Amino acid sequence: MNYVEKLKNEWFGNVRGDVLAGIVVALALIPEAIAFSIIAGVDPMVGLYASFCIAVVIAFVGGRPGMISAATGAMALLMVTLVADHGIEYLLAATILTGIIQILFGIFKLARYMKFVPRSVMIGFVNALAILIFMAQLQHFVDETWVMYGLVALTLAIIYILPRFFKAIPSTLVAIVVVTAIVLTMNIGVRTVGDMGALTQTLPMFALPNIPLNFETLAIIFPYSLALAIVGLLESLLTASIVDDMTDTPSEKNKESRGQGIANIVAGCFGGMAGCAMIGQSVINVKSGGRGRLSALVAGVVLMILIVVLGNIVIQIPMAALAGVMIMVSISTFDWGSVRHINRFPRTDAIVMVVTVATVLYTHNLAIGVFTGVILSAIFFAAKVSKVKVKEHFDEKTKTLTYEIHGQLFFVSTTDFLDKIDFQADTKKVILDLTHSHLWDDSAASAIDKIESKFEQRGIKVELYGSNEESSDLMKRVGGLSKASGH
Repeated sequence: MNYVEKLKNEWFGNVRGDVLAGIVVALALIPEAIAFSIIAGVDPMVGLYASFCIAVVIAFVGGRPGMISAATGAMALLMVTLVADHGIEYLLAATILTGIIQILFGIFKLARYMKFVPRSVMIGFVNALAILIFMAQLQHFVDETWVMYGLVALTLAIIYILPRFFKAIPSTLVAIVVVTAIVLTMNIGVRTVGDMGALTQTLPMFALPNIPLNFETLAIIFPYSLALAIVGLLESLLTASIVDDMTDTPSEKNKESRGQGIANIVAGCFGGMAGCAMIGQSVINVKSGGRGRLSALVAGVVLMILIVVLGNIVIQIPMAALAGVMIMVSISTFDWGSVRHINRFPRTDAIVMVVTVATVLYTHNLAIGVFTGVILSAIFFAAKVSKVKVKEHFDEKTKTLTYEIHGQLFFVSTTDFLDKIDFQADTKKVILDLTHSHLWDDSAASAIDKIESKFEQRGIKVELYGSNEESSDLMKRVGGLSKASGH
């Protein structure tokens, strides 16, 4: 497929599905953007402007068609202190700097390091996010009557039952319209979108942050921007991988990194806060039939139309309908198979998954959870590969003691390896057979040096046999055995 055909397919290969899914996503974006603005401590319109700008820009420059990016909770949590201490203008500047850092990440192709995130960590990340999405809906039930529960149940019933009989229009959109109509016609007193914050019916205007351009400002915003850039890319690239799996199509991770950066720069210049890809909204989009770039563009444009043109109607949408949609998202996002078959997972993978979920739920920070999971996986991996077997053979005729080493020699395994060497052995010659081993670092080379040194103090010659080229080169560089060579 050439570039023109690819572009045509990404934009117009699924027009009807993308448009309808984009409308559903736009409706679901409104309460979230307002809620995330409140979390960050800024005006609701800051989150709405951000969602509009990011969704529209990412449609053109993103690397994963069908993925929705906007203002997110994970990013909002990182902004709280900056806004409280320095105000909205510094947040906008930090948003622009976040974009610049993300573009640099994309240029230097740092997305390749996503391969170091194990599947168990990704499953934990997704499950934790699903739980956080569900928990975020619980506040809508506080001090509410049975009517709220009934409306949410009706929303879920429409979402899950309607597709069995009718698929022309996404069931999530039908549910929002039906429940809103019931509430308005029956004059039911439940909380609406308007109760979450005032909506200003004006378009975003271009304006650079009104702050001094000096090193003091940079010192204030850089730590926040770096954290936002890392968390934003982490969530975006993990979301891209999930959408890849859901749609069985590939994505360009480095292009997505650059795209997220461009989108955040635009958001910061138009009064919006930093954002990234949203797993929940991306799931809504894909489940509602969205596959191409058009869905993100429609979501952003419809979001702004709803606010500017139909703001008076939008504020009447009951939170019960949107809470029901988000509960559906949490149920769809959660990997239920990981719970049903957890006993089939290797024990270490199960521990990593549970710890990732627990860390995210405790800190409410997806990045900390993922980093914890990756570190724990690395520790478990190091423990697995650090098991070294040493087979001992002694030739009575030549008085030669041969140690046949099986396993990886590096900083974790060298202590156990040295414990298996008998430095008081009655022998004239020692051979270290590395045919089934590999030396990885200075600790491994130093361990071989230590064996040589200790035996030679007793006048016993040590020879290294079977080392591969990389191990031999390491020994020579670090100053190991003079006769180190591969055979």
